[in-house]
Amino acid sequence: MAATMKQIDWIAIGTLSDIPRQGARVVRTQQGDIAVFRTADDEVFALRDKCPHKGGPLSQGIVHGKRVACPLHDWKIHLDTGHAVAPDEGCAASYPVRVEGDKLYLSLISNEGCPKL
Repeated sequence: MAATMKQIDWIAIGTLSDIPRQGARVVRTQQGDIAVFRTADDEVFALRDKCPHKGGPLSQGIVHGKRVACPLHDWKIHLDTGHAVAPDEGCAASYPVRVEGDKLYLSLISNEGCPKL
């Protein structure tokens, strides 16, 4: 069963200005690293920091639009879902992010549809 917004425990992870536009920041958790991305339009997304192809660090990839390109083999991953862009297949778990003013909050409960950390 999917967690509702009321059931989610949020952790403070910094501010929007901590992440450069079209860049990422890594949040280290007990379950593994989560990459938090900021688009050119100031949208914020969070994915498991591991490409579904060969495990490359997505946080080191290039953000373009609502996608990130893995630095190892240039797989494109949708920031909003974690799914690879066709014809590639696979998924990096995605995590809810909340923006309140300039403050960022992350849930460690991944969205359904991808394997958890």
